[in-house]
Amino acid sequence: MSMWIANSYGKINLGLHVLERLPTGYHRIETGLCFIEWKDRFEVKESESYQLTMSDETIPTDSSNLITKAYDTFEKYVGLNNHYSFNVIKNIPAGAGLGGGSSNAALTLRILNKLEDAGLSDNELIDFGRTLGADVPFFIKGKPGIATGLGHDIEPADIQPDAWIVVMYPNFESSTPEVYQNCTPNPDHDFSIKGVLLEEEIDQWQFLLENDLEAPVFAKHELVGNIKDQMLEFGAEVAMMSGSGSTVYGIFDQDFVAINAYESFHKLGFPANLTRPEFEPDNGIYRKD
Repeated sequence: MSMWIANSYGKINLGLHVLERLPTGYHRIETGLCFIEWKDRFEVKESESYQLTMSDETIPTDSSNLITKAYDTFEKYVGLNNHYSFNVIKNIPAGAGLGGGSSNAALTLRILNKLEDAGLSDNELIDFGRTLGADVPFFIKGKPGIATGLGHDIEPADIQPDAWIVVMYPNFESSTPEVYQNCTPNPDHDFSIKGVLLEEEIDQWQFLLENDLEAPVFAKHELVGNIKDQMLEFGAEVAMMSGSGSTVYGIFDQDFVAINAYESFHKLGFPANLTRPEFEPDNGIYRKD
């Protein structure tokens, strides 16, 4: 029986402005989104019924899993001629601010669209994906860009850094709803994230970019702020928390400086990842006979 394989990549937020808290409880934001090489691997086969196994057995595989939610959504609105088993080798930490769950959901929709020969466009898949997670449209498009509104509206932009990215997870999750609840929206930032990312050099980003969610996370988890400081001490041009945390990344101009930071975090026992300059994710879905 044929197997289909594909990779599900993580992301980082290049700055994040929380502009407004809406009556619905959601927030209007602006953020830059780019890819990192941290990835999960999907192995998919035809099956008599839907099955999901994860290499990390602590992650639920029931209806709370975004892969299962995406599968159910596709089956409900498009229909399935066959059923499939998903085996996922999980590497992206959960609850880390790296979009791992949303990336998994987006890839599930893309795989089903291909294997079922449904012929849906990216925009049609995005319509389904909006209900699954704010970052799902970004992962379906598969290109870096500026996210606005509730995070669903993605404007493609050439903002993938031409520099090394070191990403470090401090071994604990950050609660997205709690972090947003404790942040202070600001509709009048001095600089727009889009303007900074498209018009300024990377060595200026540290002074012009902000993540408005850092303050509530740093107040609760002092370690996250310390890691940001450590990234800068290691020689990062930019250091920032990604999304609602708890992961911190540093952007480095020189490879040996980035590699030293990456290896140092590993020696301290923290999961870390190193991404090459101008990284482009492989969004292919490949048949393996």
